[in-house]
Amino acid sequence: MTYMNLSGESVREVLDFYKLQVEDLLIIYDDLDLPAGHIKLRYKGGSGGHNGMKSIIAHLGTEEFKRIKMGIGRPAQGDIVSYVLGKFLKEEEEGLKQQLIKSVEASCSFVEEEDFTKVMNRYNS
Repeated sequence: MTYMNLSGESVREVLDFYKLQVEDLLIIYDDLDLPAGHIKLRYKGGSGGHNGMKSIIAHLGTEEFKRIKMGIGRPAQGDIVSYVLGKFLKEEEEGLKQQLIKSVEASCSFVEEEDFTKVMNRYNS
């Protein structure tokens, strides 16, 4: 087990142990730049300042892997770390529940169909 900021170590070990390719990988993570309750699927991209994604990119040696970004929004003010590690507001719960359901459905669609473009077209809004 590793901390989020070092998650690339675990991702690399899982791929190596199960003899999987980067093409088989789907990373799901939080994104400050996406409003809370929204998801966005992408084939590739940078870390966006997310330390866990920086670690994964470094350990895989590529930015080209599938991902689902789960929006958490940005705080209007205050410390980003406290915000990310803090609790969601009560009024955000229903939107976050729907976000989680949509992310699970998108993940299952990817596993079942393996055509990520179709999955992206269906779930990106």
